[in-house]
Amino acid sequence: MLSEETIAIIKSTVPVLEQHGKTITTVFYKNLFEAHPELLNIFNHVNQAQGRQQNALAGLVYAAAANIDNLGAVLPAVVQVAHKHKSLNITPEQYPIVGHHLLGAIKEVLGEAATPEIIGAWGEAYEVIAGVFISIEKEMYAKAEEMDGGWKTFKDFEIADKVVESDVITSFYLKPVDGKKLPSYKPGQYITLRVTIPGEEYILNRQYSLSQAPTGESYRISVKREDEITPNGKMSVNLHNAMNVGDTVGVSVPAGVFHLDTESNNPVTLISGGVGITPMMSMFDSIAKNTPERSVAFLHSARTRKHQAFDAKLRTLSESMPTSTYAVLYSEEGDGFINRDFLAANVIKGSDIYVCGPTPFMQAVIKDLYAIGISKEKINFEFFGPAEELELANV
Repeated sequence: MLSEETIAIIKSTVPVLEQHGKTITTVFYKNLFEAHPELLNIFNHVNQAQGRQQNALAGLVYAAAANIDNLGAVLPAVVQVAHKHKSLNITPEQYPIVGHHLLGAIKEVLGEAATPEIIGAWGEAYEVIAGVFISIEKEMYAKAEEMDGGWKTFKDFEIADKVVESDVITSFYLKPVDGKKLPSYKPGQYITLRVTIPGEEYILNRQYSLSQAPTGESYRISVKREDEITPNGKMSVNLHNAMNVGDTVGVSVPAGVFHLDTESNNPVTLISGGVGITPMMSMFDSIAKNTPERSVAFLHSARTRKHQAFDAKLRTLSESMPTSTYAVLYSEEGDGFINRDFLAANVIKGSDIYVCGPTPFMQAVIKDLYAIGISKEKINFEFFGPAEELELANV
């Protein structure tokens, strides 16, 4: 429990964090990786190179400081990050390392302004915050192992099938090498894929949404091939061009807070852009198999017909459900984009809304949903990057 004095000191640093947070986290990561390069086998190099992880951490540190007397206010963000940590096998032993370098970065950036009292208070606060993460993640790891067929860290899976879904998206069906039954997951969740690429100094980890309803036999991910020269290209190009049926990859237990509420009978509206279709496929497939009477609208945006995956499957699933609709817009074929008028005409009134896609798509769609009177509580979202980016954009 933090003292009133410590809480007051932490709150007094909030304006400083607002001004210097990105600089502090940039220095933090630089010093952390110089001292512990082995951690580059865990962190996403793309998010580091683009500054996205620095922004995300700065936002989380700022939120924790502003709510240090009521950490329950930031608990949803903590749980979301804890799911990511679980999927990467973050351990309690790594938290003191992070704390040491975070405090060091605060001292380095603030200089003489970082008084012993401020550093001491932040040291106490970090221990409390780290304790919350460790406790939540310990429970997550235990539940993952206790699940029928579950495991804790990474498990070897074999690529059982590789199916081209469109000009840019290919599906990979993954089965455990040990042949055991797979634990179920909540439609919309993701796995972390761990791959060693020849010529790369460090192991690569990437999160991919599971793109079908649970089967108990295999996991399916559907991966967009990025340009090789882009930061995101290393893993996707390797999967598309170099990995084939019979190859082995490391896979985490499914994780993530973005998932279909399977206990509810509320209508559902699924809105996706590009490869953001993948978690929606899992949700739509699950509804079709388990609660086909549930009202659902699937709204998708793709560049062209050649870019879109799963169109035939979506039409078949939609036709199998009596109160289902499916609509797609091809932006480069004259259809335009999903906009306010389209949403007003197609979102099911009173439905639970799930949104996934690239950052600009997410920002535009969520703002338009607000504009047509949808409350924040009805909107669930997932996009491929640190989620705080959307919050920082005031979405």
